[in-house]
Amino acid sequence: MNTTTAQLINATELLAHWQGHRALTRRVIEAFPEKELFNYSIGGMRSFAGMVMELLGIGAPGIQEIATGKITELNEHFEGITQKEQLLKLWDEATETINTYWEQIPEEKFSEEITVFGQYKGTTWSSIFYFIDNEIHHRGEGYVYLRSLGITPPFFFERA
Repeated sequence: MNTTTAQLINATELLAHWQGHRALTRRVIEAFPEKELFNYSIGGMRSFAGMVMELLGIGAPGIQEIATGKITELNEHFEGITQKEQLLKLWDEATETINTYWEQIPEEKFSEEITVFGQYKGTTWSSIFYFIDNEIHHRGEGYVYLRSLGITPPFFFERA
């Protein structure tokens, strides 16, 4: 019996995949008119800016915590962010933070059991997949908002 297992995706490929999603989410942010980015809602849901702030509170801080082992409190609210350019600046800074701390995560850590933000248990892999899945979910809500505003969103498959 062969006990060798093949790795389907490595850490570098996963980061590239995520950063492709992040680039697409950035284009969705850019597609919103300023006012609607912060104030538009359907059915009582948050504004897309509110959803983006959640993503900013999870992705980069989560990767930093995984890399350093220093537990941080989950913070999904950013005071004083009222303009699209401010939000995009935070998005770009988070992208760089992810890249910086990603390099500090040893390969063997990806399969370890961890708890992020002091409360969410899983493996490093499953935590990162949650960060990505959550972004895709909220980006989909952003697509609905854009379409309801008569704006064609970026193609979902263009992630470069």
